[in-house]
Amino acid sequence: MHLALYQPQIPGNTGNIGRLCVGMRASLQIIGPCAFDFSEKSLKRAGLDYWPNLDWALHPTPEDFLAWLGNRQPWLITKHGLTCFDQPEYREEDVIILGNEVRGLPSAWHDRWSKRTVHIPILGPIRAFNLANAAAMVLSQARIATGSFAGYRPPSTAPTALGDEPAGT
Repeated sequence: MHLALYQPQIPGNTGNIGRLCVGMRASLQIIGPCAFDFSEKSLKRAGLDYWPNLDWALHPTPEDFLAWLGNRQPWLITKHGLTCFDQPEYREEDVIILGNEVRGLPSAWHDRWSKRTVHIPILGPIRAFNLANAAAMVLSQARIATGSFAGYRPPSTAPTALGDEPAGT
């Protein structure tokens, strides 16, 4: 499964989404140009110690990303999407694309994949969800839909509740 970010603007969002992808075993596709760099020094300074475990690629331009995408039909996350995020029949090989924090996704992409636009219901008085939160909601739902969590059990050394000591200590 792939999560793609279109020209991300906020490093913290991208960092949180990278952590999400590591934990959910998803690939992160970053579509440039971006408002920040991905040098090793920059990642280390940001405390992204999990970044070496992340399966990710930086596509310098939207055209580069589209070449990588090929004939695949991605899901576009937009507050104006036709389908609620819990309805698609997600597949393991799907590509889920989120727009940037300021401009969203290009209208040409909305036109190209108009029947594959997905929204997250907003029940309270906010304009939109934070990009990292939206990514977590949709990727979690996609993982549920593909059966990725079936049979999962937390490690026996995991704390049983917030602040509890791990079992067997």
